[in-house]
Formats: sequence, C-alpha cells, structure tokens
Amino acid sequence: MGRAVFLDRDGIVNWRIVGDYVRCAEEFVLLPDFVDFLRGIKALGFLSILVTNQQGIGKGLVSPDAVAALHEQLQQHLQRTLGSGVDDIFVCPDLEGSNSPYRKPEPGMLLEAIRKWHLHPAQCWMVGDSASDILAGYRAGVRTVLVGAHPPVPYAEFHVRNLWEALEVIAQHTAPELSRSTS
Repeated sequence: MGRAVFLDRDGIVNWRIVGDYVRCAEEFVLLPDFVDFLRGIKALGFLSILVTNQQGIGKGLVSPDAVAALHEQLQQHLQRTLGSGVDDIFVCPDLEGSNSPYRKPEPGMLLEAIRKWHLHPAQCWMVGDSASDILAGYRAGVRTVLVGAHPPVPYAEFHVRNLWEALEVIAQHTAPELSRSTS
C-alpha cells in the first residue's frame, strides 16, 4: 500500500481530558466525526495508524492493560460500525523529559510504523491536535495537519478546524492515480 494516516488519540479519536488522563472505558468517548473521518481515509486507500503518548502509564496512573483494553474497545466499536478498525496502534508510555525517541514530538513511533508497513513518508499524513504531534510528523518526513482552534504551529502544513476539513485536505492532496489504484 505504501501510505498511511497517522492519528493522535486524545483530541483526534476521543475527547481529551484536559489536565488528566483517560483511565477507563467511561472516560473514552469518541469524537462525533471520527468514525466518518476514518471511513473517508480508508476509502482513499490509506492505512490508519494510531500513535499516542500515554505517559499516564509511566506515571503509574493507568496500567498498560487498561490502555490496551481501551484500544480493544475502540477496535471492537469500529469493527461493528465500519467493518474494520484502525490498522495498527503504537503507544509510548515514556515520561516527558525522558528523551525517549518514541515520545512525540520525537518521530520514533511513526518511523517504526513506516518500517513495519513499508510506507512512503511523502505519501503519509500526521493528523494531530498539538505541536508535538505536528513536529513528530515533520521529523518523520510526513505531511502534517493540525486540527482545532490553536495558535499557529511551526511545521503544520495545514491547519483545519475539524476532522471533516482534515479529510478534505487529505483528499485534495492525494494523487487521483493513487486512490484509483486502491479501488
């Protein structure tokens, strides 16, 4: 396939709990337009890969098993709704300041996914709602879309209000011959 859309989790897939962490199923609430956004990127022939910092694990506030259970719940919901879930999930439990090459804004999770899935970075996108998401995408050599009402962020190739606009940007900047070849 050669191309993917990398997705931040909190703030893109589900509601972000400002100043805290999603710790249980009741707190993991999908954003209203995420399912349709995912349907759209799959229709364009992109893999969907979740790349998420989860330092709540590193702080001992949530267990790796609890985060894995949230992701399994997400996958089951998407399977029921769309017939498939996201194609892969990468989680970085490392603490801010740990100098981890995997913790965004470092590109480690994206680079690992690029290797694993044999992706072409120039044909990939990072969709996130923070400067660290965008910088990770830039450092990995992928195109970047910042979603939400934020001040300008360096390296954000596109800045949109919501996932609908993000999908439009990706669709407009996807070569027609690539999307036809995946049909």
